[in-house]
Amino acid sequence: MGFIELLLIAIGLSLDAMAVALCKGLAQTRSNPRQGMVIAAYFGAFQALMPLLGWFIGRQFERYVTAIDHWISFALLLVIGGKMVVGVLRGSSCDLEAARACRTREMLALAVATSIDAFAIGVTFAFLQVAVLPAVMLIGMTTLLLSLTGYFLGNRLGTRFGSLAELAGGIVLILMGSKILLEHLELLPF
Repeated sequence: MGFIELLLIAIGLSLDAMAVALCKGLAQTRSNPRQGMVIAAYFGAFQALMPLLGWFIGRQFERYVTAIDHWISFALLLVIGGKMVVGVLRGSSCDLEAARACRTREMLALAVATSIDAFAIGVTFAFLQVAVLPAVMLIGMTTLLLSLTGYFLGNRLGTRFGSLAELAGGIVLILMGSKILLEHLELLPF
């Protein structure tokens, strides 16, 4: 898996955290750079740790599933991306009252909730023999930057972009899963 593919996956994974950070920014009456950094750090750290954990677990089962690993990768990315797309189409939106709070327990819950998909990607990385440390660093940094951007955009622009970001993330993950499957089936010329 090349850098561009990893970057697209990192962006796709980051967009749900960005949407939540956007909601957090929207709920604030004025910009708070420190709070924006705390939110971005939570999301970036968990988006980096969860695929690493998934990779460790995936490596334990790698020898049992190598014949169908591309199908597993495709299914995981399809489910994760599909969940994001369906969530947007159902109209899930920011709860402004809940978004105003930025307590540790709440931030941990949000960081875990937005990084479950990253855990599944980590399992996929194990099957695809991805160099995990550069991949998780890229995912973590991408999430940190996009979450920080989301927080400040939300504070300035409103909720309109949160749904679009999550929709784009879901579509990117579905396309990446399809590409992995088509490459393993040798249906892509490149």
